[in-house]
Amino acid sequence: MKAAFLPDRGVVKVSGEDARNFLNGLVTTDLTPVGPGLGRFGALLTPQGKITTDFLITEVPAGHGGGFLLDVPRALAQSLADKLGFYKLRAKVAVENLSDSLGVLAAWGGEPAVKPDLTFADPRDEALGWRILVPEELKQKAAGLIGADLVDDRAYEAHRIAVGVPRGGLDFIYGDAFPHETNMDRLHGVDFDKGCYVGQEVVSRMQHRGTARTRTLKVVLDGPAPEAGAAILAGDKPIGTMGSSADGNGLALIRTDRAADALDAGIPLTAGGLAIRLTEPESLRGAPKQTVA
Repeated sequence: MKAAFLPDRGVVKVSGEDARNFLNGLVTTDLTPVGPGLGRFGALLTPQGKITTDFLITEVPAGHGGGFLLDVPRALAQSLADKLGFYKLRAKVAVENLSDSLGVLAAWGGEPAVKPDLTFADPRDEALGWRILVPEELKQKAAGLIGADLVDDRAYEAHRIAVGVPRGGLDFIYGDAFPHETNMDRLHGVDFDKGCYVGQEVVSRMQHRGTARTRTLKVVLDGPAPEAGAAILAGDKPIGTMGSSADGNGLALIRTDRAADALDAGIPLTAGGLAIRLTEPESLRGAPKQTVA
């Protein structure tokens, strides 16, 4: 089993007697079943349905003060705290950015020997393993406690990419991507039955009309990796954008209809002048897997 402390992740706390209902009315996932040791994946959207911040969320045990902890991109932690504060109005909640004192340890490749407080399974994909919210200075101790070898965070990045889970800021741009484009509907990040939240009408319309044409797809690199952000071309026609890559695997934001046409015509795909191949080309024509979180 391996574990890596993720320096790009921060933690925001939302507490108070109204915290669960407050968050449930704002974010894409249903917090009703969330409890200590159980995590959810979700996002706060713009009213136009685009992702401002995505996060993993778990509940703090009552013995540790209660409330909810959001595992978020550290660069966005304060802006998320500010946005939640803006929505607070008269709700009895408190919002704190704890990123200077609490961080995220990711563990994968096995079952933890012990599950410390604030440990939960990554809800996006079983292969991603576990998240442990812990101060950075305790990362080695926590890794030893769960029976994992502490490795560099680049090892986790390579694992994430191989699993096929996009990362905001690399595989999509915050404020410019819909949940369907980042596969949140396939990664247990959107609940289509929970009722209203910010941006819900747009997301529901895309789901029920099947209008999502752009998806994050896994790609195979037979040589050097194109730079993130490089345009993906089918011949000379742009069909998408390259995202993150490691160890011969990559992620790309691709117009699925244009990619399918290119494959039918036998036109190769390139990014930055380098050849790329879709890992699962048959998925371009398959019906999207619909998952209710």
